[in-house]
Amino acid sequence: MDFTRFMNKFNEIERQLSPTSALRLSFDNISPETEEPPDGNKRLWGVPVPPFVSEKVVSWIEEEFNEAPLFYNGNSVLKKVENVRMIDRYNTKNPTVGTLYLTATHLIFVEPDSNKETWILHMHVASIEKLPLSTTGSPLLIRCKTFLSVTFVIPKDSECHDVYTSLLKLFQPVSINKLYCFNYQPNKDDFPKNAGWDYFKLEAEFKHMLVPNEAWTLCSMNEKYELCDTYPRQIYVPKEATTLMLISSSRFRSKGRLPALTYLHNNKASICRCSQPLSGFSARCLEDEQMLEAIRKTNSNTDYMYVVDTRPRINAMANRAAGKGYENEAFYENIKFHFLGIENIHVQRASLQKVLEACEQKSPTMSAFINALESSGWLKHIRSILDTSSFIANAVDKGVSVVVHCSDGWDRTAQVCSLAQLMLNPYYRTIKGFQALIEKDWLAFGHKFSERCGHIQTDAREVSPIFTQFLDCTWQLMSQRSEAFEFNERFLLILHDHVHSCQFGTFVGNCEKDRLDLKLAERTFSLWGFMANHLNEYINPLYKPNVDEAIKANLAPQCIKFWRGMYSRFESGIHPREPLGDLLLDSKEHCNSLEDHVQHLTKRIASFKNYISKSAKKLQDATSAPGKVSKELPSNEINDNKYNYDKKLSELSAADDDHPLKASNMSFASLSLSAEQSSPPQALPEEINSVAVDWKPMRNVTTCSCSTPFDQFSKKTHCWRCGDIFCERCIDKNVALPGHDSGKPVPVCRGCFRQMQKQSP
Repeated sequence: MDFTRFMNKFNEIERQLSPTSALRLSFDNISPETEEPPDGNKRLWGVPVPPFVSEKVVSWIEEEFNEAPLFYNGNSVLKKVENVRMIDRYNTKNPTVGTLYLTATHLIFVEPDSNKETWILHMHVASIEKLPLSTTGSPLLIRCKTFLSVTFVIPKDSECHDVYTSLLKLFQPVSINKLYCFNYQPNKDDFPKNAGWDYFKLEAEFKHMLVPNEAWTLCSMNEKYELCDTYPRQIYVPKEATTLMLISSSRFRSKGRLPALTYLHNNKASICRCSQPLSGFSARCLEDEQMLEAIRKTNSNTDYMYVVDTRPRINAMANRAAGKGYENEAFYENIKFHFLGIENIHVQRASLQKVLEACEQKSPTMSAFINALESSGWLKHIRSILDTSSFIANAVDKGVSVVVHCSDGWDRTAQVCSLAQLMLNPYYRTIKGFQALIEKDWLAFGHKFSERCGHIQTDAREVSPIFTQFLDCTWQLMSQRSEAFEFNERFLLILHDHVHSCQFGTFVGNCEKDRLDLKLAERTFSLWGFMANHLNEYINPLYKPNVDEAIKANLAPQCIKFWRGMYSRFESGIHPREPLGDLLLDSKEHCNSLEDHVQHLTKRIASFKNYISKSAKKLQDATSAPGKVSKELPSNEINDNKYNYDKKLSELSAADDDHPLKASNMSFASLSLSAEQSSPPQALPEEINSVAVDWKPMRNVTTCSCSTPFDQFSKKTHCWRCGDIFCERCIDKNVALPGHDSGKPVPVCRGCFRQMQKQSP
């Protein structure tokens, strides 16, 4: 329905009928609950029409706008366009023809022949371009922040213009309160609204580092964000730091971002972060110098510390002309100053744009792609970030404290501080630890997510892929040391996509104060709560928890790779049918299911043995009771299971220590269940049939039972009950299977879930 055309025509007819009529106001006040209209009056869309509305108006509305409200998969459709051609740049000769649905939150393209759906979240749209009219229709090029690039050729130019103008209004709201997260509602049984918001507390994260202690203390001066409004309320500073030192240092640093502790290693070496000093060419602040000296004194291992400026030297020197700059070693005692050359946000934004241009070449040759990737400088920037992070990690590992800053201390500083901790501490290489690292060094310390990710209409020069680079660097480390990380590549991709989606409130806003002012914990859902329901999808099957304490990045040029899984993930023909990680994880889950089932059956067998031996004992007592005449059987003819079981157990206990069935932690008695506690024998077939022994191989499965085709970026998931393979939408239930000993909820398909609901009492 063209709402604008409808309202224009409606107003025109209203003016012709009665210039002073309040028709629209009266019509809006009518609801389906209104009393039945008198005989002869009409209804419009089930709503009683007021008597003063003429037949002409009602007839015209019925003729022009008689379509029923349209829905697709529960989403109200604003516009539906048929015979749309979706062009794949690798297959321009055979474009896909389907139907395009525009909803309030998504653009959905449906291919009727293959039943494949392409969903584009409005918040993921980076740019929309209306290309020149062609013989087949009006092309619309959409580039997404998830690195999807797609062209829709719409038959009519007017329909293309409607979709284009609608998307311009929907993909980047003017107000932050119009973001998707404030309207998003998951399924009722998915997870509660408060789930995830209380998973991480800054005080708890510092307690993991044994802070506060004799050298570091909690500063309460920022409780109301008066010291620095882009810092967290709880900041940790040296115990020697006085109030005057803190206030003066804050005033001497850009944006008030004074030096504060972000990580304390187990050897007392620390990482502190701040912004550049307002030193100009000759200005100094004695209290700021004392503040850095107090930080140095917290570590008794050495008599010096490093101050790392992540910027190129020429950039820092240029800032001196604007009254900013860097620390003068003549004024700051016992420090060693280093420039480490990471470029600013504008260079990084331009670099990523060149990467996308390299990936969007229609018929790339080897030399064309390599040259385009080289000219982008992207891999050089990734290596530069890893190099700086490695320098910090190596210094801390050797017992030397480091103070880190860039310009304002919320972009490059966040990158290198978090990556250095990732290298130093295995806790941050777990799923929970990595989330805590993001909460601490990115969210609490004020990385400007809404500006850098372009959540709302803002200065385009503020948008930059800073967090994307952090994830890229993490992936580089994972590629080199896969056994050191608990999470897999899919975990990083989910994080990247939801930072931009604004589906959850976790990454909305530019600092902690913004999120409290917006009351995000009350008004939106948390990404961490959502991810907690899908942890099994993010597990790295090669993970070894007892890996080395610290890991080091290999910075050799041939070890820095292009992340195909991120920047080219939607390109067909360049990915394996099933990622190796998915195959390994699937095998691990299958083994876990079988082991759990074996454990349950072992206990059931033990309980049956116990039941039979007790029954035999009762039978023996009954036959030997006084007053009963019975013929004694020879001892060798008595089949007493309890006696034989105890005898074999005593023989095993007396066996040599290297007996294969003898183990220090093995106890047959612990596996036994009393007859009263065990399930009835009639339940055994149900328990056996509730666990799939054989799982369907992934290799030749191309579509789900719902006809959804599998591609390179859709995960195939097994139902643990029937062993068949389904898409993520068809296997959204987790229940405990009767045949598993652990009783843990596991993924089952909808069909198996309904069967289990019928069988349960």
